[in-house]
Formats: sequence, structure tokens, C-alpha cells
Amino acid sequence: MKRVRTRLLQWVSSAESFRVVLTIGTTLTLSSLWPAAAQSIQLNSYCHISQADAVRKETLRQAAFEGNNEQARNQYRAFVEQHARALEQCRQSTWPNEQAVWLRLYSCDLQPGILDAVLDRIANLGYNQIYLEAFYSGLVLLPQADNPTVWPSVVNTAGYERRDLLAETIESGKQRGMDTYAWVFTLNFGYSYTQQTGRLQSLAINGRGQDSQAFANAGSTSNAQEVFVDPYSLQAQQDFQIMLAEISERRPKGILFDYIRYPRGIGTHSVASQVDDLWIYGEASRNALFQRAMNYQGLELIRRYISRGYLVNTDLDDIGQLYPNEIEPLWQSRIPSESKGDTETHTPLSVLQDELWRLSVAHAVQGVTDFLTQSGQFAQQQGLRSGAVFFPGGNRVIGQGFDSRLQYWDRFPTWMTWHPMAYGVCGHTGCILDEIRQVMAVAGPQGSQFVKPAIAGTWGQSTRDRPSLEIQMQAIQQGAPEINSISHFAYSWQDIEFDRARKFCQLQ
Repeated sequence: MKRVRTRLLQWVSSAESFRVVLTIGTTLTLSSLWPAAAQSIQLNSYCHISQADAVRKETLRQAAFEGNNEQARNQYRAFVEQHARALEQCRQSTWPNEQAVWLRLYSCDLQPGILDAVLDRIANLGYNQIYLEAFYSGLVLLPQADNPTVWPSVVNTAGYERRDLLAETIESGKQRGMDTYAWVFTLNFGYSYTQQTGRLQSLAINGRGQDSQAFANAGSTSNAQEVFVDPYSLQAQQDFQIMLAEISERRPKGILFDYIRYPRGIGTHSVASQVDDLWIYGEASRNALFQRAMNYQGLELIRRYISRGYLVNTDLDDIGQLYPNEIEPLWQSRIPSESKGDTETHTPLSVLQDELWRLSVAHAVQGVTDFLTQSGQFAQQQGLRSGAVFFPGGNRVIGQGFDSRLQYWDRFPTWMTWHPMAYGVCGHTGCILDEIRQVMAVAGPQGSQFVKPAIAGTWGQSTRDRPSLEIQMQAIQQGAPEINSISHFAYSWQDIEFDRARKFCQLQ
């Protein structure tokens, strides 16, 4: 265990991050670091800490976690508190007032001093909020000894069963002046969910009889680890709420809901253009769709439409003979002919088929929105804020069909925050600003209060035709100055080597 910790500490010392380069050869002494109630911490125009102060803090941190040096621990805690005050003052007077970073933690972050190193580096880069992955890829950031959910814990090493990485991060973040939000995958429950008894029936199913796991395994999506559930499934709703309750007990500032959508198909699967493409064939979703019928003729026509994928001429004669006491088929959103003043009740087959297509799409979309709303309301009942994470292009109309994700974020509640992932790549900031403006146009005049864009990039350098974070931030401040809260994906991009060392380290 000592060998593992030493190696990680070396990574902490040697890894580089923008304007904060720490070397193994640092020779500062404690006395030279801290006569320093008199020394002030220097932050730049982005609230980044100075090179000298970063070295001072890192040297104190290492001394605090090596041996039994009470002086070093006290000096390190005092420096952390001083930096927290400086960060708070800087963010209050610097645009944006809220600057967040998306963060994934690993088992080895439980080694003495490693989580402190991660959070110190985040504070060094001027962040006062952390969006911490608490449920992702079928894993939950709960201690193994206190995990009543159906998902396995991120940390599963013997001897660490009671360590609570989520709670420890929330508390350590507060000490550094940072609020921590729990970031959770929502309808993407992960492969491990399929291994639980009785859970396969909760998966989303399309009209070709594929559940979302089989769909991914067939190469129809870009990520075979994504397994989506039927949002109408009561079992899935209950499982998710149990997980939310456990996360809420750790008292994050709020909960951010990601993957509020259906699978993103590739190639021909990227567009939903016929009813078989929709994920409405699970038992729960089918039953909910049938309940949208307003009479027996409507129910039978819905049943035939989704079973076959289209209507035939004999369908209208058949339902008329089956239910002769009903004038015409009706379902939610369909206006009876008499209410429209029509004297003709025999609607053309093509019109009925088009109406059933729109009903089916609306039903699929409503399931996603209802699942999010229910989850957000639960978070608010626990006294926590809630937010929705989405792609601005997730609700596109494509030809005669729709983006396969059916992520109709424009219907998401405005009492929760919106976090559009403005990740456009075009070699400049134009496409990024276009995505943000698209969302702001829908949000309306009050959008500045709840729209908090997420951008991707690295401090100090362009990557993959994506401008640096500084350039993106400047463009947003000029192009959408009403926005005052921005997040950056992701911390791992800022500290690639350190992240890799932590990710592949093994607890012993």
C-alpha cells in the first residue's frame, strides 16, 4: 500500500497542469513556506492560483501526509482555508461567478492525500463548483458496506468497504470553497443492471424486438456499454429513486441528470423515421400507450399500428364492426370530428396513420420528460437543487424523422437548471455560440437564471479543432454576457497523466 501511495504522490508532484507546474525537485522548506499569515495568495484574471502559491501548497500537502508532522498539517489546513477565501472573493468579482468542472474519481483517490491533491488542483484552476460523477456506467459512488442499490460500488476493494468517496469529496470540497453536485446517468443504467434478477424486463425495447443491450451489442450505437431502460418501467423508476435517496443523504448541493434520452444510434439507426425505431415496445411503455386511447376503436387501431408498423384499408372496417356503438377512433390529443364541426367522421387512412405516428413519437418523448420531472421533484423534496444535462441537437427533426435520441429538452422543466453541452467542433467558437444561443432562444428572458452551458476543452491550448477554454470563455462573455455560470468538461483533460495514474492504480 505504501508503494502505491508513493507512486501516486510522485505523479502528483511531476504532473503538469496549466500555469501550475510542480517538479519532484522542489526544495522549499516549511519555514520558508509559512511565515505567512503575512503572505497573500495571488489569483489571476481567471481566478487561477499563481505558480509560486501552487508550489507552496503542494509542498505543504506532501509534508502533511508523510510521517507525523503536526506542524505541516496545520500549515496545510491554514493554506487551504486561505485559498478558499481568496477563491470566493475572486469568483464574486469575476465573470462567470460560477465556474464548474466535471469530475470522475477512482478507487485510488482514497489513498492518503490523493483526493486532497485532486481537489487542490481543481481549486488552483479557479473552479468553485464540482460536478462529480456519482452514478455512471452501471456503478455507483457509494461505500460497499452502505449500498442498498442494485448497482455495484465504484470502490470494491477489501478493507475499504466503509470509505465514502462521495461524502468525503463533498466535505473536502467545502473546505476549499467549492460546492459539489452529484452528476448521475439517468436512463442509461449500464450493463451491470442487466445482471440483476428481474431487471431485463425494464429495458427499453424497439419494434424489432431488440432491447437496448442487444441493440448496442449489434453495433448499432457507438458505445456497447450503454444500456437504456424503459422510462415507463415502474421497477426502473423505483431502482433509480433508491439510488437518488442514498446520494441525497450525502448532502450534495444538487443533482444533475445526464443521459435523459434514448440510445444514440449510428448510421441509419441515427434517425427514427418509423414506429419500429421507437423504444416504446417494452411492456410498461406499451401499456401506457394503450392507456392513451379514449375509446375501444382507438385502442384497437393503436394496437394494430404499432404491431404491424402501418395500417391497412380493412382496419377501419374491422374496428367499426368490432365496436359499432363508437363513431370513430379516439386517443389523447385527437379532436373528435363533431368538435371540429366536421360532418364526415371517416378520416382518411393516411391521416390516421400520420396521427398515430405523431402520437407514438409524443409518447416516447413524454416518457423521458416524465422520468426527469419525477427525479427532479424527488431531489427538490430532499432540499437539493436539480439540473438537466443535454445536447442542443438532441431534438432535431431530420427529414421525415427525428434524431434517434428524442431528447426534447425544450420540454424539460424550467424550475431546474439546464446544462446544454455546447461541444461543437468547427475550428472556432462560432458553432459553440450557435448551440448556446439556440438554447437561450428557447429559454426566453429568464434563461440567464437557469441556463448553465457546459463547454469542452483545455486551459492554454486548442485541441482537436476546439479552441482553448480561455478563447471559448471570452466568446461566450461577449456573445452571451447574460450567462453567469459555465462548466468545463472535464478535469481529466486538464491533468491527463495524473488522471491516467489514478485510473489504473490498484488499491492494496
